[in-house]
Amino acid sequence: MPRRRVLTGRGVAALLAGLLFVIAANLVAAPILLYVAMLLFLLVIFAVLVVHVPRRGGPVTRRISTDLLTVGEESQVAVRFDLRSLRIPHGIWRDRLPPAVSGDATGEFPTDNGTSIRYAITGVRRGVWAVGPLSLHTVDPFGFAQRVQEFGETRTVTVVPEVVPLAPLSSNIGAAGGTAHTSTTRLGQGSDNLSPRRYVSGDSMRRIHWRATAHRGDLMVRQEEEESSPDALVVLDRTARRWERQGPSVDPAFEAAVSACASVALHLVQEGYSVDVLDSAGTVLGRLRGHEDDRDGLLVALAMVRPQGEARDIVTLFDGTPPGPLVLITGRIDEEDAALLRHGGASAPILLMTDPLPGASEAASRWGWSSASLAEDIAGAWEDALPARMATGGGHVTR
Repeated sequence: MPRRRVLTGRGVAALLAGLLFVIAANLVAAPILLYVAMLLFLLVIFAVLVVHVPRRGGPVTRRISTDLLTVGEESQVAVRFDLRSLRIPHGIWRDRLPPAVSGDATGEFPTDNGTSIRYAITGVRRGVWAVGPLSLHTVDPFGFAQRVQEFGETRTVTVVPEVVPLAPLSSNIGAAGGTAHTSTTRLGQGSDNLSPRRYVSGDSMRRIHWRATAHRGDLMVRQEEEESSPDALVVLDRTARRWERQGPSVDPAFEAAVSACASVALHLVQEGYSVDVLDSAGTVLGRLRGHEDDRDGLLVALAMVRPQGEARDIVTLFDGTPPGPLVLITGRIDEEDAALLRHGGASAPILLMTDPLPGASEAASRWGWSSASLAEDIAGAWEDALPARMATGGGHVTR
């Protein structure tokens, strides 16, 4: 906070007027002007003493109605200031707000000590920021002198990316999609993954299920059973070269990508998937298994991510078994980079790009990606990117 002058504009004017009266008293030999000048000087000195001599102190506590403040969300802040002073001063209080939140955190200091001060804030920019300290600006009754004091410590507020509702992967399956969409046919995994059926002409004798045959009295063969693997992977590509150079200003494209990452991950959890959220270097940003703490942990991690580093091949990010939905969120990507994207057999590979260069979408589609351009309308981009087989409730694709 810039240091304020001891005197207000009115106080400076009173001093200048006193000096002019002193000069005039000497020029016109009028002692009365000298008395007026001395009176002004004494009033200014008295005002400074009244404002600056009293000792003031007291604890400041803050409560924010939401632990995590979402971008665009409003929250209430309650400030308790127990001022210790000989008298309650007349002044203006102000709680210092970071540029990441907006709100009117100022007002006239209440005359009854110990009351709570309340104001509303709205999340503007994600991140972890400090609110405070609380300052009290007091002025003497004549308006000649002023004093600004700061009280208490700061209070951290975490602004997390906005989460928008998205369309379901399948309108027919809805919340059960996590089980239905990621089922993959696996052969030769043992009897736990196989179910017997009656023998039909043409079946190989190697597939006869002898235990089931003995139990039922009819010739039975092993049948592949679809094994459920409700896993999804969301990858936020924060490779530095994909995004605008970071500075004091906000990159709207990267902010949209972070918001899309949070929205997609939480949406897939609602559809029944176990979701891993990684960045392009393989760093785990969150693992969502349906718990509230998992959600908060992901949002806090996404509140602090910045573009950095280089990317790894996507196939190396999952351990052997491809996920069901695989969502890659990236920035500026050209045709050459898109042609190198591999999804490793994911049943629903989805690519969201904030700045696709000519030919990028076509190159990605040749490898089976369903892609869309990502901007402010995250929900619209998600619907555009949904694979046709998923959006219509169709089956899965095994690669």
